[in-house]
Amino acid sequence: MPGEPHGRGRTSPSSDPSVATASTREPAFDGRADESTARCPYCDHPFRRDRHEALHRGLEHPERLSDRERAAFERAVREEDGEIRRFRLYALGVLVLLYFGLLILAAFVV
Repeated sequence: MPGEPHGRGRTSPSSDPSVATASTREPAFDGRADESTARCPYCDHPFRRDRHEALHRGLEHPERLSDRERAAFERAVREEDGEIRRFRLYALGVLVLLYFGLLILAAFVV
């Protein structure tokens, strides 16, 4: 019977509303009622943050942007670039520490 568990507490994928299939073309978004969401005014795609929605509009609908929307897109791109730069520096620092940590460990073991 649809919707009933199959085996150890599992439900069938067709009855689980959180599973998006390729045929439904629904975005994988599990928004909660208490979270504010942003939606693209052109394609109604939901986003968790306004910045993500501004990035989407600038990348997917550039010909439809107003001057205000274009400025929001450019600001979101600058913020995203800053976050990516910080992540890269953090990842590099972790790799350097890991490398030298393993080098010191090898020096004591060997």
